[in-house]
Amino acid sequence: MKISMETKELPKAPSFWKIIGPSFIFLGLSLGSGELVLWPYMAANYGLGILWGALLGITFQFIMNMEIERYALVRGESVFVGFWKLGRYWSLWFILSTFIAWGLPGFSAAGSQLLNQLFGFANETLVAVILLLLTGLILSIGKTLYRTMEVLQKSIIIFGTIFISLLVFLLTKLTDWQAAAFGLIGQGEGYRFLPAGISFMSFLGAFAYAGAGGNLNLAQSYYVKEKGYGMGKYSQKIKSLFAKGGSDVSLKGTTFENNKASRFEFKKWWRVINLEHFFVFWLLGFLTITLLAVLSYSLVHGEAGVKEGINFLFMESQIIGQKVTPVFGFVFLLLGFMMLYSTQIGVLESTSRIISENFFLLSQGKSSELKVNLSKLFYLALWGQITFGISVLLLGFKEPRLLLTLAAVINAFCMFVHLGLTYFLNKKMLPSELRPALWRKAILLIAFIFFGVFSFLTLRQGLR
Repeated sequence: MKISMETKELPKAPSFWKIIGPSFIFLGLSLGSGELVLWPYMAANYGLGILWGALLGITFQFIMNMEIERYALVRGESVFVGFWKLGRYWSLWFILSTFIAWGLPGFSAAGSQLLNQLFGFANETLVAVILLLLTGLILSIGKTLYRTMEVLQKSIIIFGTIFISLLVFLLTKLTDWQAAAFGLIGQGEGYRFLPAGISFMSFLGAFAYAGAGGNLNLAQSYYVKEKGYGMGKYSQKIKSLFAKGGSDVSLKGTTFENNKASRFEFKKWWRVINLEHFFVFWLLGFLTITLLAVLSYSLVHGEAGVKEGINFLFMESQIIGQKVTPVFGFVFLLLGFMMLYSTQIGVLESTSRIISENFFLLSQGKSSELKVNLSKLFYLALWGQITFGISVLLLGFKEPRLLLTLAAVINAFCMFVHLGLTYFLNKKMLPSELRPALWRKAILLIAFIFFGVFSFLTLRQGLR
């Protein structure tokens, strides 16, 4: 679909310190899934020989995220607008796949279990429902969505990293870290790469959540726009439900002239946003996975009861309280709740953006101006998902690890789809001088094959 784009000057690239922000939001999307639950659960049950999967998974996601950012940086619009230009009905796929994959309220269910453990609440379902309603209120009253999410995620990530590092320093042994080092090359306790008896569903779920996972990776293009990266400077922000001045915004992007000066400035942008995403998302993300996995392995590996839901987190808290101080055990669970809940907020914020924008795009013809009051559509999608999540909880589906794992497997297949689409989008829509280098293309192809093969193996295992 050919749509003309307005051209403007590419803004000057800022310093690294002025550009930090979007990757904190993106990292926050994965804190309550892969980092806190799935990888520590795997370490508690199978040891650290599976840690290579976390390293490979987050590296794949780093590369794919940067290709998503590349499109938004050059075109000043979300990748979903780009996919719509490739074919209108891709919007329908992203509506359905996002809703199905992320509608399950696993984070609220897990958060309610942690609060029940901390404060002895009698009704976990009621607490989970209240958490979902509170999420809707938080996202409805901030001045802008981006600012709300950035402040929240930065605070939790910085505090969490410091506290978990302290626990690891106090409670883990040198032999635990030796096991982690061997795990990075796939050497486990009596196995190579994958232990006997592990389900592909569990491994693929954790692999997909070594980062945000699924269609949430594509939401990175929203945060590029709202932080004002590159041509995103000219895009408009979504206001909160009660903010003044809400009006129609244009989803159409703005690009720059493909000349020597612009390409030179683009390289500066590309260098600095790669650094931002590497240090915040890849390095800090992998550090968090490793710290929590090693802590789980050191404290509860091989103990009875670690396979039951998120019971291993409660066991860790008890041991921390016994070995250090009960206050630390309490804070560990409280931090776990904060990580889970911040992820719930981030997930609902991102999925509501995706669903609302694609719903609008699906209804548009090729000559459309693409102007819409996205705030209204966003909040319809947000409260619609909250209503669905509450319905799931009231029907009795509330085992959090199962809900998170099922969602992660669906998201792994979604990543298989959007990896291919993003590669094709950048190849078709961007000038040859601004497309990915050969080594990046190779990694994207490997990731595409990996997610495709493991999705097939998981489906086959599930049908037996």
